[in-house]
Amino acid sequence: MYRIGIDVGGTNTDAVVMQNEKVLLGVKNPTTEDVMTGVINSLKEVIEKTEISKDEISSVMIGTTHFTNAVVERQRLSQTAAVRLCLPAAQCLPPMVDWPEDIKSSVGGKFWMAKGGNEFDGREISSIDEDELLEIAEAIGRENIESVAICSVFSPVNDEMEKKALSILQTKLPNADFTLSSEIGRLGILERENAAIMNASLRNLGKKTVDAFGQALKTLGVACPYFITQNDGTLMGADFAKSYPVLTFASGPTNSMRGASFLTGEQNAIVVDVGGTSTDVGALIKGFPRPASTSVDVGGVRTNFRMPDVYSIALGGGSIVKKDQSVSVGPKSVGFNIHTDAMIFGGSTITTTDIAVGLGIADIGDAEKARALGNEMLTSTKEKIDMMITDAVERMRVSSESIPVLAVGGGSILIPEKVGDLPVVKPENFAVANAVGAAIGQISGEVDRIFSLADKSRDQVLAEAKDEATQKAISAGAKADTIEILDQEDVPLAYLPGNATRVRLKVVGDLDG
Repeated sequence: MYRIGIDVGGTNTDAVVMQNEKVLLGVKNPTTEDVMTGVINSLKEVIEKTEISKDEISSVMIGTTHFTNAVVERQRLSQTAAVRLCLPAAQCLPPMVDWPEDIKSSVGGKFWMAKGGNEFDGREISSIDEDELLEIAEAIGRENIESVAICSVFSPVNDEMEKKALSILQTKLPNADFTLSSEIGRLGILERENAAIMNASLRNLGKKTVDAFGQALKTLGVACPYFITQNDGTLMGADFAKSYPVLTFASGPTNSMRGASFLTGEQNAIVVDVGGTSTDVGALIKGFPRPASTSVDVGGVRTNFRMPDVYSIALGGGSIVKKDQSVSVGPKSVGFNIHTDAMIFGGSTITTTDIAVGLGIADIGDAEKARALGNEMLTSTKEKIDMMITDAVERMRVSSESIPVLAVGGGSILIPEKVGDLPVVKPENFAVANAVGAAIGQISGEVDRIFSLADKSRDQVLAEAKDEATQKAISAGAKADTIEILDQEDVPLAYLPGNATRVRLKVVGDLDG
């Protein structure tokens, strides 16, 4: 049986065919404006060139930038109602208080606050008022809003109020889509609420996009299950992806990092992924991306759901190079128009790929046109590129330990043979590492909440957290007997009464079937 991995980038849509642990073929096709055509083109090419039977394809894994782009571009977002269960507490900073006005306007900026919420140890702040929530539901209905985010104070500790509010609101809003913050974010009400609202605003787009991927496979006669990659390096099924589109944010860099680890065998390293528009730099720990430890800004909105710790710079194979008094590289890129705009392809725009070809680092297009830029221009631009990459790698290092730099991505021809004092490893199939990362995806489950040790031991609490994370992984499609702990952390919270401790635990397992 074969697995196919696809990664949709801003410049190229990559695809690979894998049989067990072997990469049979990797291809690149330009990303198209409608995205789906690029997916179909890449999928069709790998099937035809490998001559595999469509009946022998066991699964297709897809990484997409659809949802991140929607937030960044402020487009295709649904009008969303935010309902916070908090009164009489947590009213001084209302929902979306820290959102940029343009994205707040894109989702409607409508919110309601109601009685409810819990203390850190699960005790009620106040009981839910059913009549109050029914009035809110009627108000939401009058606004014709069909996406609702529900957030309750300390819901990661006790999510019962969010679930109860959901059942009440559904009686008046039977056709609405609901997102519960306890299923998305971590502790910290504003960031968790932001993540829930953002997810709710993307639910409609999520359904259309995931269904379109399914239709693309159907068009080619591929009838196997398909999965969407998450930003922790694991997979989610089509239905799960429709419900939680925000979990795809930054899945592209994550796929590249997982693919780099698989292709090189390195478990701990710095990964530099150079695409057509940007370079993403991240750290691998045990073969998975190091998670961000603080809140993450997405399109100007602070969120606290899990995200990889990735540093991005505006450097790619299509980055535009200019020289006035000094050389500048980026931030603008010709993107997927590189095949027409770059000098080596007959265009008039100087790109970093032209520089690489002019220096003899790469052999594509018309090298004479690149060499005509002159040795001074070529070498000074390359020095600038090397400095940008070195600075980015140093920013991601957390120790003086000599670990390898894994160079992947179609634009990795720009990466020098050594970055500072770190050796550079460029694996076979480096150009399609992102698609490889998608193809090898596993299933994960995660818990991040506060437990009381007043009547339980630490071992009991950790076992409870593991069971909860395991059930989440199994419900998402993991094979039960393959699940193992990837990361575990428990931190005593001395400032809280009741011998409280915060537990963060993550498990991964192989895809079932």
